Amino acid sequence: MKMKVLWSLALCSALATIPFAQAEEGGMEAAGRQLFTHHCAACHSLDTSQNAFGPSLVGVVDRKAATLPRFAYSKAMEASGITWTEDNLRKWITDNEALVPGTRMRHVAITDQAEQDYLISFLRTLK
Repeated sequence: MKMKVLWSLALCSALATIPFAQAEEGGMEAAGRQLFTHHCAACHSLDTSQNAFGPSLVGVVDRKAATLPRFAYSKAMEASGITWTEDNLRKWITDNEALVPGTRMRHVAITDQAEQDYLISFLRTLK
C-alpha cells in the first residue's frame, strides 16, 4: 500500500511539470506558443510584413542573424556571424548577452530545458 501511494505521488509530480497548454492542446508547439505569448510576443511579430520592437520571428530557425530586412540590428548582432540553429537559439533563450555581448535585446531568460524545447518547437513551425 505504501508503495502505491509513493508511485501515485511520483506520477502526480511528473504530470504537474507538463505545461497546461501542452496537456490541454496536445503538443510541444502549443506549449511553445504559450511561452512565446508570455515571453516574446510583446516585442516580436509573427507577421512577415512588419517588425515590432524586435524583428519578426517567422522563419528564424536556420536564418543567419541580423539579416531580416527593415530592422535596425545592433552592431554586436551584425558582427556576430551566427546562424539561428537550434543550439544557438537555446543559448540565446538561456542568456542572450552571453551569446552576443552588446546586444540590445532584453528579456527574461528561459533556463528550463523543457520550456526551451517547447519554444524552439513552436519557432520551427513559423515558416
